[in-house]
Amino acid sequence: MQGRLSDLQTELARRTIDVVAGGGAVRVQVDGRGRVRHLTIDAAAFEGRDADLLSDLVLGAVAEAQRRADEMAATEAKRVPPDQPSAD
Repeated sequence: MQGRLSDLQTELARRTIDVVAGGGAVRVQVDGRGRVRHLTIDAAAFEGRDADLLSDLVLGAVAEAQRRADEMAATEAKRVPPDQPSAD
């Protein structure tokens, strides 16, 4: 089972989840393990917005992406078959 779980971790590391917030002002990409891989903030996001709002957009996008990664990992983990007892 360890081998299958290791394979699952490797597969999740290859997958990505993209989330957009603030009408496209903030984009975040996480891998299937929930690690942030890319973050983009549109220059227009700085115009007419205060730092607190922009921070909230970034945190919200990261949290949503990580939540989706957790869901994906849980779904995939359920697909890993349990160890079969050896026929010694």
